[in-house]
Amino acid sequence: MNSFLSFEDITRERKGYTLTQKVIVIMCVLSLVASIIVFVNIDKKNRQNAQVLNSFSKALDSGDYEKAISIYRGIYDEVVASDASERDSYEFQMEMLNSMTTIVSERVTALQERIRNERYVLSVSDLAFLNGMQELTGSLMSDWLYSLCEDFLLGSIEKPDVSFIFEQLVTITNISATASSLLMEVDTIEVARGLVQSAESSLLNGDYISAVTTYLDVSETYDGFVYDYSVDRVNEIKEEMYEPMLQEGEHMLERFQYYSAEELLSDLAAIFPEDERIGADLLEATSNTQPVSEYLGPVEVLSISNLIVDESQAFDTSISGSGSDLHLTCDEFLAVLENLYANDYVLVDAEGLVDLSSTDYLVEQNLVVPDGKKPVIIIIEALDYPAIQYETGVCESLVLNDQGQVCGQYRNSDGQAMISRDAEAIGILDEFVEMHPDFSFNGVKGVISVCGYESCFGYVVNQDEVDDRNSAFGAIGYPAIDYTEAQIQSNCETVSRIAEVLLDYGWKFASSTYGNINAEASDIETITEDITKWNEQIGVLLGGNIHMLVYPNGNFINGTDSRAEYLKSIGFRIFFGIGSQAYYTYGINYLYYDRTLLNGQTLRTYDLSRMLDVTTVYDSNRPIPLEG
Repeated sequence: MNSFLSFEDITRERKGYTLTQKVIVIMCVLSLVASIIVFVNIDKKNRQNAQVLNSFSKALDSGDYEKAISIYRGIYDEVVASDASERDSYEFQMEMLNSMTTIVSERVTALQERIRNERYVLSVSDLAFLNGMQELTGSLMSDWLYSLCEDFLLGSIEKPDVSFIFEQLVTITNISATASSLLMEVDTIEVARGLVQSAESSLLNGDYISAVTTYLDVSETYDGFVYDYSVDRVNEIKEEMYEPMLQEGEHMLERFQYYSAEELLSDLAAIFPEDERIGADLLEATSNTQPVSEYLGPVEVLSISNLIVDESQAFDTSISGSGSDLHLTCDEFLAVLENLYANDYVLVDAEGLVDLSSTDYLVEQNLVVPDGKKPVIIIIEALDYPAIQYETGVCESLVLNDQGQVCGQYRNSDGQAMISRDAEAIGILDEFVEMHPDFSFNGVKGVISVCGYESCFGYVVNQDEVDDRNSAFGAIGYPAIDYTEAQIQSNCETVSRIAEVLLDYGWKFASSTYGNINAEASDIETITEDITKWNEQIGVLLGGNIHMLVYPNGNFINGTDSRAEYLKSIGFRIFFGIGSQAYYTYGINYLYYDRTLLNGQTLRTYDLSRMLDVTTVYDSNRPIPLEG
């Protein structure tokens, strides 16, 4: 019995069949027929391709290069002669051309590798192949010769090897013109290598400006291959550098780093002189800079603790050990900034007096500040938020707000968690610079020193801190917390995010030792253990590569002491003690500053008139009034 249905059988009207169903059946059959036709045609084309490629390969293997190149050219000419609108229908021919090119390319590449790596001398059959395959081998070998010149220019192949290769190839008809021309330029390429490699080294180090400048010098000095190469590299580098460098310059403008932005954008303007975006950004930078000069006078270093945000708690004398005398209020700190600004002080980088590029020695250098300005460094020290300070009017931690800005978090009188930039010195100073960009030289803010005992920025970031944190909680009547590894890891990530934002906003970090220890009274074993823990648990969260150490309570170690030598050996090169006057000195591979403490007590007892009018700073709500 015949199991196939005829077309009539399929389309015959039966009971229950609608017209739509019959149409669908017909369309399916037609589609099936079309698919079979396409499949048959593809299969036919594939068999034809296989036959052509087989003939091409056999001709190559037998050395019948005239036949092989004829097969290639026949198909090539067919494609070239076709109308551009019909090119899509020549897909199979294009595939054959690509396959032929690949076969020849593999054979050519094998020869090239032997010539270069083994100093292989081409045989008669090799020469016949290279000559016989005409434009196919000519194009591949010419490209190789140019790449060899590039390699020679960049230092990955030397002159004797280049000469050996070129001298073999000048006799091959289809590449002799290229080989002869480039061979004449080998000596020139050799002379230009130094500058070209210097440009590439600058590029590798991310110094686009130096790379482009060097290549422009090369293009003005040389012609021929070296000229063409340098011009191409200039265009490539310009395309690569434009957007990231311009974005970097614009980010500098956002962070008030006007002097750095001016330098970067001036370099960009020299390379892209007609670019309007660069021109507008450069104008913004230059509008916010002024002449600078070296400064040789004293450098003030002012040190504060975290601020009092709730004065009612801090100044409540019924709360034992509130320690309000050791802190400024938020309003007092703002008044300090206003006094400094009015008295022509400008924030400067604490590392600006030294060149730290060498680990073996420290190079002294003078500060550069805007004309008429006096330098000041602000330190916020031991910003760890120990639990003992809870309910004493200060913040409990640092947090990021919805705008990604660093804020202080505290609890109001109702016990509700509050977040504000104005609750901590970081946000207050950031906002002040936003209002008065000229108070900061090149976007500098201050130094934040951190311990590791109990917490970092108010977060437990290691199991070492858990017992100390819970002990402190117990002392103030808070329940202990069972910190899981997941919570600690989350805290570490939070601290790292906050640190990244602080660094981006112009802040720098320092250590105040892990345990807030008396360094002067500690032996080398204690210091080594303490600093190792700080580096491994705290420093890594702050970005690492930290060079500054703020001695707790000013208990500094003499710079020639073996303990200080240890600290210098692991990267600390700038140290802060305590003193009521501006003072700094250079020692053997280190810089030492005295820092002046600012708090309720020192506002009453220190003579700060060189910087501040204390009467405009001191909070009248303090339990101890300001005399005089």
